[in-house]
Amino acid sequence: MDVKSIGDAKKFDPLKVVKTPLFQSERIACDLVCLAPGQEQKAHTHDGADKIYIVVEGCGVFTIGGDVREIGERNLVVAPTGVSHGVKNDTQGNLALLVFLSPPGKRKT
Repeated sequence: MDVKSIGDAKKFDPLKVVKTPLFQSERIACDLVCLAPGQEQKAHTHDGADKIYIVVEGCGVFTIGGDVREIGERNLVVAPTGVSHGVKNDTQGNLALLVFLSPPGKRKT
């Protein structure tokens, strides 16, 4: 059994977004993405892959296609294949996200 501690994996850097790989197979990848206040993951797409964000800590402003919404802890956001998506932490607190990409390794555009 492969068990990972999300709490132990959380790392924040005021200079850059921190992405920590937790698991990857041929079918799916799971990362913990940590954004300090003011940081963002710029809008991008994945052709041929779906992305799921689960907010573990904090609150972020998610852009999925033309929809922009603030999403908080214990909520899930889906970015379907080919749809532009990104997230920004515009709060004073940290933002930690579990991010699943299936299938993994699809190029950002």
